[in-house]
Amino acid sequence: MITIEKQLQLPNTYPLERIGRLSELLFFDIETTGFSGDYSNLYLIGCTYCREGAWHLIQWFADTADSEADILHEFFHFLEQYQILIHFNGDGFDIPYLMKRCRKLGLPYDFSKVTSIDIYRRIKPYRSFLGLESMKQKAIEQFLGVSRTDCYSGGQLIEVYHDYLMTHEPFLYDLLILHNEDDLKGMPAILPILNYPDFLEHPFRLAGQTITEEVDLFGDHHPQLSLVCESDYEVPVSFDSNHAPVSCTVEGNQMTLTIDLYEGTLKHFYPNYKDYYYLIYEDTAVHKSIGEYVGKDARTRATAKTCYTKKDGCFLPQFSPLWEPVLKQEPKDRISYVDLKDACLQDPACFRAYLTQLLQHLGVKQPVL
Repeated sequence: MITIEKQLQLPNTYPLERIGRLSELLFFDIETTGFSGDYSNLYLIGCTYCREGAWHLIQWFADTADSEADILHEFFHFLEQYQILIHFNGDGFDIPYLMKRCRKLGLPYDFSKVTSIDIYRRIKPYRSFLGLESMKQKAIEQFLGVSRTDCYSGGQLIEVYHDYLMTHEPFLYDLLILHNEDDLKGMPAILPILNYPDFLEHPFRLAGQTITEEVDLFGDHHPQLSLVCESDYEVPVSFDSNHAPVSCTVEGNQMTLTIDLYEGTLKHFYPNYKDYYYLIYEDTAVHKSIGEYVGKDARTRATAKTCYTKKDGCFLPQFSPLWEPVLKQEPKDRISYVDLKDACLQDPACFRAYLTQLLQHLGVKQPVL
């Protein structure tokens, strides 16, 4: 077994006190010869940690085929000093893999005494909203503008490790160590991605509400509602998200949502259509108690599609009934509308409920506002 220790220069890009005390935090990453803990081997564990105001790196490398148990011993003894373990997809891979290797080798270790913080799981519900190409660490680094020098994947390095065991060539060793080191340096560097769940999972304030107009290529004017929402949290990289009829721009501590309004005529459909008549010439439905007084040639039994009253105006889309009366173009339409005058966004509860709808429509799977 080879142990590598060095001091690192890492940028202070995220307030780590949101996670825990700095002395309690340990970042870790592993390298293996396969995905299954039953049929492959662990050959490298690396950690970064802060001590006396400086960041440090420690790596345990299995330089021989029988060193695996040694690096597990060293890692778990080192882990006893920490309370919070931070990783990227460690809940899905690294931790279960290490548990399988410990069971296979008859080692008594586990992670029961530490809190697990998985960067991957924290950001996954927001992948679509952020427009992330994938959930790989390198994709998140690219989103944040973080550069790395390593050009190999963990899978590509499996054969490199096998070659190293046979030859012990220094350049092969350097490739293996560099990949793990870059992943470890990349983890603190991608911590700013946690600003996005921080931003989205805390209350917003409605800082502005205006009606604007968009002019299309044909010169037609389309009304829009613009909502400016403010947070106590900021995002490091601005981005846009669009899913008609809603578009969103996030910058700093502000999220501006632009919602296309519907201007024209919509219908309020009554669910109990069997109790109504459709008035042919008025193009509206009335209750049978009133429709009985209309001539039979001017009325017919209402159906689900004809049991409505109409309303003209400017309307706000809603993705589940929040305000009444609910208005639609057709009875089975997924998006309904409310008269803009009836949408009271100044009410904090209504604002939070509508904002949750907008974020879910934009792809946020679990908005907590």
